[in-house]
Amino acid sequence: MGTPPRDFLILMDSGSADLWVGSENCQSQAGGGCGNHQFLGTQSSSTFKDLGKQFEVTYGTGAVAGDIIQDNIVVAGLALNGHTFGVATEETQDFSDDSVPFDGLMGLAQSSLSQQGVPTPVEALANAGLIDEAITSYKISRLADNKNDGEITFGGLDQTKFDPNTLVTFDNVGQTGFWEGAMDSVSVNGQDLGLQGRTAILDTGTTLIVAPDADAAAVHAAIPGAQSDGQGGFIIPCNTNASVALTFSGQEFAIDTRDLVFAQIDDKNCASGISSGEIDGATTWLVGDVFLKNAYFSTDVTKNTISLAKLV
Repeated sequence: MGTPPRDFLILMDSGSADLWVGSENCQSQAGGGCGNHQFLGTQSSSTFKDLGKQFEVTYGTGAVAGDIIQDNIVVAGLALNGHTFGVATEETQDFSDDSVPFDGLMGLAQSSLSQQGVPTPVEALANAGLIDEAITSYKISRLADNKNDGEITFGGLDQTKFDPNTLVTFDNVGQTGFWEGAMDSVSVNGQDLGLQGRTAILDTGTTLIVAPDADAAAVHAAIPGAQSDGQGGFIIPCNTNASVALTFSGQEFAIDTRDLVFAQIDDKNCASGISSGEIDGATTWLVGDVFLKNAYFSTDVTKNTISLAKLV
């Protein structure tokens, strides 16, 4: 970003639609500056242009507010000169803290969700003819694998990352810009829980899976030893071998038990990677990285479709 160009570490978020990094005068709501991060502004970039408009975005965790600007950015070697995006002049501690490993966030939902009212980078790349279609594809790495093999691909799918025989493509049924698909079924240890008519918002920027209360209870009722924590979360045995699977377009995708066992509470009890909460009524799930680490995930703005495949 900027002139001269500097590298920024960006969180890739399929569940929002705004690109921002911290402003040079960024302030934390916790007081002081916005931590040990890379910032953008007139001091660091000669091509930085403030458009005199403001934006704010509130996430499931954290919020930012700031100025809509134009500057040159390069995404995966492709140049977008004078791209319109945001610099945050105010961040909650969820973003400003020194422990946060990224400098900003790139929303890759559809731009109809954008609070800045501008195309996402992948849409801008397609509009400029730099990629053929506004496709974004994700391979999310698992820390426990120690491979650091996460990858994002703009304009297509990386055929080396998935089994083509398992690739399914289905319509995006979301009306507001989220990537939301029909979910055929949910099973635990091969037992279909009978949850029909469900949809799932696929969100790389969400860590857990958040299911409607009754659905989350049904999943954990089928996991031996699981219990509610009384606050929307669930406790499962750390040594569980339960296999939870979600089916899309006839293809079943199992969640690795290591992802289901999200965090250790004590010697025997662990927090489940599936929690309960209302996202959009009684049939909508919010499906984050606990699931998405187990599949190759691709979105196509041009065709308004979602694809999933099993990883290799």
